[in-house]
Amino acid sequence: MSAVEVGSGTAVDAGVGAGSAIRPRRRWSTRFLRSELRLIAGRRRNQMGLLVLAAVPIIMAIAVKVSTPGPGEGPNFLSSITSNGLFVPLAALGVEIAMFLPLAMSMLSGDAVAGEANLGTLRYLLTVPVSRTRLLAVKYVSLCIGALWGVTAVALPGAVIGIALFGTGDLTTLSGSQISFGVAVWRVVLVMLYLAAGLAGLAAVGLFISTLTEQPIAASIALLIFTILSWILDSVPQLSWLHPWLIVHEWMSFGDLLRDPIAWANVLRGLFVDGVYALVFWLAAWARFSSKDITS
Repeated sequence: MSAVEVGSGTAVDAGVGAGSAIRPRRRWSTRFLRSELRLIAGRRRNQMGLLVLAAVPIIMAIAVKVSTPGPGEGPNFLSSITSNGLFVPLAALGVEIAMFLPLAMSMLSGDAVAGEANLGTLRYLLTVPVSRTRLLAVKYVSLCIGALWGVTAVALPGAVIGIALFGTGDLTTLSGSQISFGVAVWRVVLVMLYLAAGLAGLAAVGLFISTLTEQPIAASIALLIFTILSWILDSVPQLSWLHPWLIVHEWMSFGDLLRDPIAWANVLRGLFVDGVYALVFWLAAWARFSSKDITS
């Protein structure tokens, strides 16, 4: 009897060991995300796009140094550049958020799914195996990081050239009070994060559009048209009821982060709308992609 018991126990233990070998515990890994980020960073057109974004604040700073605009001329913060170099990245962000940064996001998001399908690598990715939900999640996270890269490509060179040409010190806020250089740098970082959040919401729209086609250029153009149309609708007074729900409506509210104290109302409203766009359009992309017949 004891031998049978021992033998049974051994068989059970062996079975448990075999089951453990068959079903190893899966460890969470960032390998797929890192691979996606390397792919985005390695594309020549993306590198050239970052150079264009970085060139704008440099050109603006040199232009202001050569010829200072008069009162009321130029975009927001431009007339304040000479008083503090940190106004250079703020002015550049105010200019580029209208077109250049959304254009960069359009190119990235157009490639997200449609680019893979166009190159014939999408089907290969799904046989690695990678679930469709995970693939979409990684694609979107990489787009969010790309949005932060784009904003940084504007702000960092702008801050460097601004401080080099105009110096720094206490920064005069839009409320008229002054804050120290350290606090001013933190406010610029908040502006960067706020605008990156807006671009991340736009990226979700682009990701959804990218699941509808196998042509990345078509997806990029569609998202750019969406952005331009949003700006146009936001400028029509008769559509004031729609304005709070347009993704671009509160983008320029980043100026409220430069008040003393910070005026959070419009900023929080903008973050809420960005979050709604991100959630709704990512779920729409998932619904479309999870049932899509992958042929390439």
